[in-house]
Amino acid sequence: MLVHSTPAEQRTVLHNVSWETFEALLKDTGEDRGSRFAYDCGTLEIMTPLFQHENPKSNLGNFIVALAEELNIEIRSAGSTTLKRKLARKVIEPDACYYIQNEAVIRGRETLDLETDPPPDLAIEIDITSSSVNKFNIYAALGVTELWRYDGQNLKFYQLIEEQYVECKFSIAFPIISVSDMSRFIQQSKSMGEIALLKSFRAWVKSLLN
Repeated sequence: MLVHSTPAEQRTVLHNVSWETFEALLKDTGEDRGSRFAYDCGTLEIMTPLFQHENPKSNLGNFIVALAEELNIEIRSAGSTTLKRKLARKVIEPDACYYIQNEAVIRGRETLDLETDPPPDLAIEIDITSSSVNKFNIYAALGVTELWRYDGQNLKFYQLIEEQYVECKFSIAFPIISVSDMSRFIQQSKSMGEIALLKSFRAWVKSLLN
């Protein structure tokens, strides 16, 4: 077992964890735990987010909701829902994820089964420290079309193309915005209050639509 602790995240890594053991752990810990799991073919990472980790996640989530509202696009927020496929032996609990293109497909649904249901269209990962599992491989196996990843300094957009993530400049779900646009507002979040930042972001989106 390896334990890494920083002001942003604490990670515990376990190896040779069977699928059955992982399923039991998932059931025993329930949905209200503060930690998030990432499982890849026997390797389990348990990440506990700390203060530095959570603020970028909240701001990006606020931006996504504001974008959807201003663009009149329906979305379904799925939060840190456990995304798993048993056959692939891969599981991830994103910092946040959203149904956008496929919102109508899962509207009103109370359960999610990725063996038959579409995966979220967009996932957000905040990785201030390096993860011990390859999250790109997990997300690719689950079929998540778009991934936004922030490492505390840089925000990057990725698009899933032929089972591989390729860095891209513009969002797939929200083509109106570029990664440089969103990065600018994330940088501003380090010196602005959240409400002022959100108002500024909304005003900027409105200016693009006029």
